[in-house]
Amino acid sequence: MIIQKILEKEIMSFLSEDDLQNHLYYVQSLPQENVECKLYVKSPLLLSGLPFFFAVFETLGHRFAPGVKESFIQEFEGKFLAAQKDAYLKFELPFGLALSAERLALNLLGHCSKISTYTSQFVAKAEKAQISIIDTRKTTPGLRSFEKYAVRLGGGFNHRLSQIDLWMVKDNHKNFFGGLTQAVDHFRQMQGFYTPIIVEIHNLIELKEAIQAEVRHVMLDNFSPVEIKQAVDLKPDGMSYEVSGGITLETLDSYLIPGVDAISVGRLTYGAPPVDLSFKYHRTH
Repeated sequence: MIIQKILEKEIMSFLSEDDLQNHLYYVQSLPQENVECKLYVKSPLLLSGLPFFFAVFETLGHRFAPGVKESFIQEFEGKFLAAQKDAYLKFELPFGLALSAERLALNLLGHCSKISTYTSQFVAKAEKAQISIIDTRKTTPGLRSFEKYAVRLGGGFNHRLSQIDLWMVKDNHKNFFGGLTQAVDHFRQMQGFYTPIIVEIHNLIELKEAIQAEVRHVMLDNFSPVEIKQAVDLKPDGMSYEVSGGITLETLDSYLIPGVDAISVGRLTYGAPPVDLSFKYHRTH
């Protein structure tokens, strides 16, 4: 219920894409007899997004019997599920409500599940080297909170939820302010006592400047594994290294270098392969 209330505005916005509000006769005509609904998993996945899935039905007015959705969420959310012929979830809904909500509910569940599944594959490799996998702000507009949630369910970490969670000094900042040190000074003047600064680094010369400026967090962008090892040799105590730049599951192993703290992967949210889920229902009598 808490998730449903928090996300009600977003869900109503998503539902409006189906334009039901402009065809009230059609909505009124939909039969409201109960149907038995079944959720099938047709490809192996890490299931993610059940709270959003159920929130869609609740936003349209359905009230699940006490404990029904909670038990499903506790049993299946964030769990690896095999493909199978039998349904994992079974519950009842009025036909008209099921028909109106099914596509959005399944879209959110599938979108979150593919991100969680993909993230978990990166995490499984990186955790052996004690390196964290983190996402980026390369998220789908309007879906950031869902996608960031899915990364966490997959065992990854969120880089930042918004532009101001931390100050990230990028090339455009350095170009505008006249260099790395000047850009860092600008953000230090924000006087965000608890707000960290991370600097995007493109070569060893910039890294040395960041070290000189006593920057604590750097992102080594598009460094080769050889360059990363050179950067590790320069790493002072108290500095964290994030590595980024087109890293895939196939190339990840070569970046699992001692001294790297985290690897950020934009494709967690924009390039996860689809998973196969199916939502079916039929009359109960």
